[in-house]
Amino acid sequence: MEINDLIKIVNKKISSKIKCEKILVQDKTFLHKRHKNFDPKKFHLKIAIKSLELNSKKKIDANKCIFAILKQELKDHIHSIQLFIN
Repeated sequence: MEINDLIKIVNKKISSKIKCEKILVQDKTFLHKRHKNFDPKKFHLKIAIKSLELNSKKKIDANKCIFAILKQELKDHIHSIQLFIN
């Protein structure tokens, strides 16, 4: 999968499940290229979400919600996520 396709999928999946005022997904894969277990088929994403819905939850519950939505992508295409919710 190409990174631009993955970014579109992540945006769409999160936006369809959670009311977001703003969502920004960025490729940060370059941060892992020198790691021992680097897999060029998996990506590192930075996801910044502005959501009153998520903000009303405990931080751990908001994170669990995002990880549940992206379960398949985490399994197949995502190595790491930096998640920022405000």
